[in-house]
Amino acid sequence: MEQSKVNMAFQVKEKANYTKWKIRFDRLLSLIFLILLSPIFLLLAICIKLSDWKAPVIFKQTRVGKGGQTFYMYKFRTMRTNAEAELEKYLKQNEIDGAMFKMKKDPRVTKIGRFLRKMSLDELPQIWNVLKGDMSLIGPRPPLPREVVVYSSYDKQRLLVTPGCTGLWQVSGRNALSFEEMVELDLHYIRHLSFKLDFKILCKTFIVLLFPKGAY
Repeated sequence: MEQSKVNMAFQVKEKANYTKWKIRFDRLLSLIFLILLSPIFLLLAICIKLSDWKAPVIFKQTRVGKGGQTFYMYKFRTMRTNAEAELEKYLKQNEIDGAMFKMKKDPRVTKIGRFLRKMSLDELPQIWNVLKGDMSLIGPRPPLPREVVVYSSYDKQRLLVTPGCTGLWQVSGRNALSFEEMVELDLHYIRHLSFKLDFKILCKTFIVLLFPKGAY
């Protein structure tokens, strides 16, 4: 497995020119998206605030990015304010194998939160992460520190590139996939980095958003 990691790191390094241009496109597109989507941001913020006036609109969470560096990832709040503290109670009800936690009818999710998650609208603030350079529009999803702790050396290859708002496994089954399938799709993406693949994933993402399936 370690040899596989070395080989993949070499392949990523060989595509440094692609990476340089991708960063420029990410920054430009994220700025455009933030401007165009600002009315939607405002509307969603009002809806979330009205559902619980005392709770914050934005939820920030520590995630692990490229090379194991941590950063704050932003989302519209979809859970109760004490959701993180309640997690331990529901770990045994995890519906996905591996390092991730997923639960279809998670009682911590609010009513407005279920709608936001189904339509993936809760992810919109991550465009700010892209503008900052923490994330890319396309790439493996950034894991939680507690997930990375139990990663194998093979799984850790997901951290060779900048994480993304959407990626290959999100448009290939989303939460219906097992953790192992998600890892394999992410590593397939890393092995075949190209603007053609990024464009294909971006187009499929719009289709998934219009016809949501497997999101919870």
